[in-house]
Amino acid sequence: MAGVWEFLHMGGYAAYVWPAYGLTALVMLALLVASVRGLRVRRRELARLEGARGGRRARREMDAEEVDTTA
Repeated sequence: MAGVWEFLHMGGYAAYVWPAYGLTALVMLALLVASVRGLRVRRRELARLEGARGGRRARREMDAEEVDTTA
C-alpha cells in the first residue's frame, strides 16, 4: 500500500501534478463536447441544404437516368 501512496503523493509534487491532469482532462472533455455539437449542427445544416436542392443523391440518380435514356 505504501507504493500507491508514494505514487499519489508524486514525491511531494502532487499539489501541482494532479490539478494539471484534472485541467487537461477537463479541456479535452470540453473539446470533445464542442466537436460533437459542431458536427450535429453541420449535419443538420447539410441536410437542410441538400433538401432545398434535392440532395446530391437525387441529382446523381436523375443525371444517371438522363445518360441512360440518351444512350
